[in-house]
Amino acid sequence: MVNVSEVAPESLPDVPGPGSGAGFPRRVRLLRHTDFERVYKQGKRYFAGHMTFFYLRRVERNGPRVGFTVGKVLGTAVERNRVRRRLREAVRLHRPELDAPVDVVINPKKSALKADFLALGSDIVRAFEVIGKSISEKTP
Repeated sequence: MVNVSEVAPESLPDVPGPGSGAGFPRRVRLLRHTDFERVYKQGKRYFAGHMTFFYLRRVERNGPRVGFTVGKVLGTAVERNRVRRRLREAVRLHRPELDAPVDVVINPKKSALKADFLALGSDIVRAFEVIGKSISEKTP
């Protein structure tokens, strides 16, 4: 195993780090309980291999907002937080692919605990494509 401190910086992949401002800012997060409830009750669903996506078009045109619900059925707090971190990172990497004004809630299935990161990313990419297409069809 290679220690990152031993590798020259120019040989590291060109992925923004934690201090680069390419994180998951508050404006792209779904935070309020009422917003989650609105998406669940009025929105549509998309089922992927390792998660379910709930989505609802917004009136304001500020791009997507994403929230996560990770229930206790997935395991201990450590396991739930790990899944949440992995999903947040996958969404952060693929967020530019969804440019519609939509609220999305991601609810992982038990299989997400054992899924590799690429599988989670491909589920998110496919879901964002479907959601973007669905939202753009309804745009007046």
